[in-house]
Amino acid sequence: MPTIDGHRRPHGPYTVASALLHRLVPETLERSPELVAAHDIEIRAAAPGLADLVPVTRETIDARLTDDERILVPAPRRTLRLANGITEFVREAVPHGTTLVVCNGAQTDPTDAELLDVMTRRIAPEVLEIVVYAVGPEPPEDRRGPEELWPVVDRCLREGFLHAVAELGARGLARTEPGGEPWWRFAQRTATALGGLGRVDEARRVWQRVRGASQDPAVHAACAYGLAMLDARHQDPARRDLAAARQWINTAVAISTLLPDPYERAFKLGFDRNGLALVELREGRPEAALALVDSALDLARELGERHPVHRMVLRANRARLLAVLGRVKEALADYGAAIALDPGFPDYYLDRGNLLAGLGCQDEALADYESAMRAGPPLPEAHYNRAELRIARGDLDGALADLGRVIDLDPSCLDAYINRAGLLAGLERDEEAWRDVTAGLALAPGNPHLLAVLGQLETAAGRLAEARRALDRAVEAAPWLAAAWGNRGVLRFEAGDPEGAVEDLSQAIGLEPQPDLYANRAVALRALGREAEAAADEERAR
Repeated sequence: MPTIDGHRRPHGPYTVASALLHRLVPETLERSPELVAAHDIEIRAAAPGLADLVPVTRETIDARLTDDERILVPAPRRTLRLANGITEFVREAVPHGTTLVVCNGAQTDPTDAELLDVMTRRIAPEVLEIVVYAVGPEPPEDRRGPEELWPVVDRCLREGFLHAVAELGARGLARTEPGGEPWWRFAQRTATALGGLGRVDEARRVWQRVRGASQDPAVHAACAYGLAMLDARHQDPARRDLAAARQWINTAVAISTLLPDPYERAFKLGFDRNGLALVELREGRPEAALALVDSALDLARELGERHPVHRMVLRANRARLLAVLGRVKEALADYGAAIALDPGFPDYYLDRGNLLAGLGCQDEALADYESAMRAGPPLPEAHYNRAELRIARGDLDGALADLGRVIDLDPSCLDAYINRAGLLAGLERDEEAWRDVTAGLALAPGNPHLLAVLGQLETAAGRLAEARRALDRAVEAAPWLAAAWGNRGVLRFEAGDPEGAVEDLSQAIGLEPQPDLYANRAVALRALGREAEAAADEERAR
């Protein structure tokens, strides 16, 4: 395979992926068209030049809408899903023993850098050896004008390639007359991408720059909404400023109310009221938030069949609020309505599945999780949620398989390590549990859940002093964690302190009554000669 120049300047996101897929897809179509079909979304996103070759088998309604109706921006994690899907395709499609050589690795787009990392981690070197050189020939300067840059920026935002939008959008802004419609479109995409990447100060500067260059009411309403969402959705909850968000969103609502075109007014005012609902919810007023979403849905009826994504989002937001308010039957109906508007969109299957699981409707929840898995590229959250459901059903092997899948897709998922370590320790597969505890603590030193499992493993290994240190730290960090108290109770009994064991196990039972806690306390009580209490605990355990 010839060396691929990974520099992002000539071709943008997925330069490496596109070159690799252009080599693999045509020959794979001849021998295994079902493999290509199983990864149609990933292939078409990374290599749009193959769109005529790769038929669409999974699609959201977004692909069939006009530009003004595409209101959803994929989360930054979408590229991880694409990278995992491409990796799984390449692993099956590439001839064993292939070497992939990439130059200009230091200048790749973040999409390619992420993909190379995932492929290196998930494809055995005897299948595909990946060699990346940091430098290579310098490509020519990007001299594309605004007309050439615009379709690239617009497509990158729709696909979720936010780093490219931020870079190329800034280039488009610099090459466009400030204040005009083309300049505004570059500014809107650039600020949206910067906000999605958590580059809040840069996004704020773009929105403020637009406010200084435009006198268009609709543009000012959009800027006010964008600024409100920067304050309301900050990735660090401690840095959210809901008072400032309310001021900006009130400005957006006030302007949208005055827009002369009834269609534009109905859409933008509903959009802004939905944003205000987020502020109300985060300030602890779900009833007020629900009233705003209901009013937005009333406005959406004036749009006829247009803006289905807007209606879908409103229905899903209404479902979430109804669930918060305990109106579960209505919430399920609204989730159903949202899903019916776009059955190819996975997120609301997850939300409805979680609601169903909480109601004990396990079969229905399982069906939703699996629908989410089928709808698009690999989705770690769906496997994580299915693992929790499988634990509740006693299917520990299935749960371990799902948690392993989560960790394979996203090694940064701390909760997957916590849950798998706990399951493995409970199954006395201590060596495997040790590995997960070690990996988890590398991500989050001092995590009390992992320290509780560590204490359990140290106790089983007879290292009681080390176990006590771990469990004392867990209890101190999380006095609400029943597992930490329960495991320390077992440790104290092993260390010859049955009274201390009863004390800790009683604390655990008070937090989360479980059969094993009663059974362990019964053992400690019997060692103290408290037979009647021990018998009562044994009965409770049964």
